[in-house]
Parts: sequence; structure tokens; C-alpha cells
Amino acid sequence: MARLPTGLVRGPDGRPRCAWGASAPDYLAYHDLEWGRPIGDDRRLFEKLCLEGFQAGLSWLTILRKRERFRELFLGFDFERVARFGPRDVARLLGDAGIVRHRGKIEATIENARRACDLVEEAGSLAAFAWRFEPSPEDRPRRITWPALLKMATTPASTALSKELKRRGWRFVGPTTVQAFMQAMGLVNDHVEGCAVRGDCAAARAAFIAPSPPRQRGGG
Repeated sequence: MARLPTGLVRGPDGRPRCAWGASAPDYLAYHDLEWGRPIGDDRRLFEKLCLEGFQAGLSWLTILRKRERFRELFLGFDFERVARFGPRDVARLLGDAGIVRHRGKIEATIENARRACDLVEEAGSLAAFAWRFEPSPEDRPRRITWPALLKMATTPASTALSKELKRRGWRFVGPTTVQAFMQAMGLVNDHVEGCAVRGDCAAARAAFIAPSPPRQRGGG
């Protein structure tokens, strides 16, 4: 059997995958079915951005294994409801070992929920706002190889999106966190060339209609 390029491994079914995606069953399902597929649902986008923030300094596998409990405690990441959380909710969340008990990240999630409500008022939806930052093909490497990915912990697009979120009061949304969010939500397709799932994500993006802001009514 031919040796695979750096950054690829064979999964249990023999198909090549991004090396991280076949390292544990939780990763395998996430890699094959979620990571890199385009999302236009506001709650799912809010969830992904929040969980990427919780992941900072930890393994993503830790977050995946706690994700269902996160969803329960943060009400399905319904940001309109999370925005109403107060000090008692913070204390309740800090007492639950089923999630990452980090006060700063918990409080940031609640504050970000409030900022998400503001952003929906401004842009129509989180999705319409986020998809404005999709980089053009000219701003991306011609081939997504493992060495190319190592140089893209941050990118001009993730830096720009991070800056805009911070300007609006969001927290735990640095360029590295935002780059991971962009990869997860399919704003970019960073499956390594040769990964069996890369083509599926490309096809999903081709069929996806990126949300756009509502048209402004003209004066009259």
C-alpha cells in the first residue's frame, strides 16, 4: 500500500483522512460528518464559536466529549436565552463538572450571547455576518497540505473577523480561535489534499447558498 503524504492517515475503513481525524472515534465522527461543512444556522454558529473559546488551552477532544452537557446547560446555545443568564447561572455552571469550569469563559459566553443579539439586529443573522469573511480563492494556498496548514494558525480573514467581533464587545475570540471556528463551520475547507472527506465538503459548499444581510428599505 502506497505511503500517504504527511498529514494523512488511513482510517478504520482504509480511506485516507486528515491525521487528527482518525486518532479517536470521537474525532473520526466529527471529522467525517461536521468539520468543514458549511453552516448557516445561527445557534450552531454560536455554539461553535463558544466551544472554540472554551477549547483554548485544552484538547478539542475534551470539548467534544463534554459537548452534550454544554448544550444542556447553555440551552442549546440559544443566545437569546443565554443572554438573560445572571450571577446565579454563573454559579450553577461553575458547579457542574460536565463542562469546562472556567469563570472567564463562562461569563464570556453569556456576554457574547448578548452581543450576538445585537449583531442579529445589525446584520440580520450571525450567519450573514460571518459569511462576509469567507476568503477568496486567491487569498488561499493553491493546495491545502500539512505544511501549508501549519502556517495558517491565523490568517488575514480570521484576524479581520476577530477584530470586528472584539470591536463589538465579544470576548475569547482571538484570531487563532476564530481561525478554528472558520475551519469548523466550513467558511474554509482545510481538509488536507487527499483526505477522503475534502471532496464532500467542497461539494457541500458548492450547493450551499451563503446567507446575506436583509436588503435595506429605500427612503420614500
